[in-house]
Amino acid sequence: MKLRVKLDEVLKARENMSQKELAELTGIRPAAISELYNNQRKSINREHIEKIAEKLNITEISEIIELVDDGQAK
Repeated sequence: MKLRVKLDEVLKARENMSQKELAELTGIRPAAISELYNNQRKSINREHIEKIAEKLNITEISEIIELVDDGQAK
């Protein structure tokens, strides 16, 4: 099993918000947003997830993170 950040789905659901817009909104470096968006992070910064959730009004962790089989991870 792998942890997958569903940031691509989240941003599309927010009227196609861009990664750059999210970076500006949260104060997170654009490179870090890109790595989360593309699931390239080996570790996830808890503060980043909290900031994203707060700014996008996410109340359920399953809206942004899920566990998937290794073969299904992007």
